[in-house]
Amino acid sequence: MHGELDVLRRVRPRPRGVAADDRMIPPAAQRQMAQRAGATFSEVNASHSGYVSQAQATADLIKRAAANGR
Repeated sequence: MHGELDVLRRVRPRPRGVAADDRMIPPAAQRQMAQRAGATFSEVNASHSGYVSQAQATADLIKRAAANGR
């Protein structure tokens, strides 16, 4: 099973949005987790619920990931 997960990690896009104003998970920790996962990330001026409050930025992140294959 672990081998299958490694393959998925290499071929699936891993975009992450970093919420710059998050008070629950510090942005530095979010960046570190994204880097450790091998993800591409972009910062959004949002709180912890940035995927909701910045829906357009979230959609743009997904579109870029789909277009780039990452």
